[in-house]
Amino acid sequence: MANLGRPKAELKLSEGEQAVLERLAKRGRTNRHLAFRAQIVLRCVSGMTNSSVARQLRTTNATVGKWRKRFVELRVDGLHDEPRPGAERSITDDQVEDVVVRTLETTPKGRTHWSTRSMSRQIGLSHSSIGRIWRTFGLQPHRTRTFRLSDDPYLVEKVRDIVGLYMSPPDNAVVLSLDEKSQIQALARATPVLPMDLGAPEKRTHNYVRHGTTDLFAALDIATGQVLGRCFGRHRALEFLKFLKDIDGHVSADLAIHVILDNLSTHKTPAVMRWLVRHPRFHLHFTPTHASWLNMVERFFGTLTQQALQRGSHSSVTELRNAIVAFVEAHNESSKPFRWTKTADQILDSLARFASRTLTAHPR
Repeated sequence: MANLGRPKAELKLSEGEQAVLERLAKRGRTNRHLAFRAQIVLRCVSGMTNSSVARQLRTTNATVGKWRKRFVELRVDGLHDEPRPGAERSITDDQVEDVVVRTLETTPKGRTHWSTRSMSRQIGLSHSSIGRIWRTFGLQPHRTRTFRLSDDPYLVEKVRDIVGLYMSPPDNAVVLSLDEKSQIQALARATPVLPMDLGAPEKRTHNYVRHGTTDLFAALDIATGQVLGRCFGRHRALEFLKFLKDIDGHVSADLAIHVILDNLSTHKTPAVMRWLVRHPRFHLHFTPTHASWLNMVERFFGTLTQQALQRGSHSSVTELRNAIVAFVEAHNESSKPFRWTKTADQILDSLARFASRTLTAHPR
């Protein structure tokens, strides 16, 4: 007996389509409608009739036929919803431009910056619309950042020298980024820290008791990411010389040592200069003034602060020093070198653009 009703479109799957449909069918929590449509197609491919599929999935024959036909015509793409036009725009381009221009070029009376509500009162749009416009154009009037431009007369030469060491270190030499993290405070919280629990973050008091300070001297090997660190009670030329001697004993005698460091006065005392003359394999490279960002070891100091010091509670300087030593040892066990990506020309071009924008915004 011949089959009754309209003939169904032939349904076959490739191996790739089978895998995609099986994956979509498991997404019932993240995309319920798409998973439902994939299940319809998979059951139809297995040889079930439309009526049987409809009964299993508790839907209608028309729904099964619709998605079966859509898949035959458009394959997997046919299971996705078509884009909907949505409501007409209620905010014109001129209004958007007005918000952006006012944000960039004006400030409200008696205030230093706009808020969404003050701009809303000025423009006549809702504060949520102002927020969406600001997010679209990356405007954040509530935020500000500090900066300091270097006034070093040898800025260009020093940038090229140090970046050259980072990106193309010399042969038969080790390059060390050296600095001091001074006045690290041993702070003990007034009451014990309440540890993290399910549904509750770690809690600690805002007040603390000071138990002294220590100074960390650290030298970062840019090739390996290893750090040589030592804590001192002070950071005078005497301690700096002791640390240079530690480096001298730590580095193989057949290698030259290039040290990148800042312009602290203790790095240039007569005693330090005399020691360097007696140890000619040491070569000092000074960063430009007010350009600590050029010293790679500062990134290590940032990690130390975030992961070991900021949330620590230390009841003595000895306890603080032990925590620092433990962090350095853990860092060296799994160290990876930081990768410097900006060339000297890119850095100098960026500084030039920054200076030009500053002058343009504040003409004399």
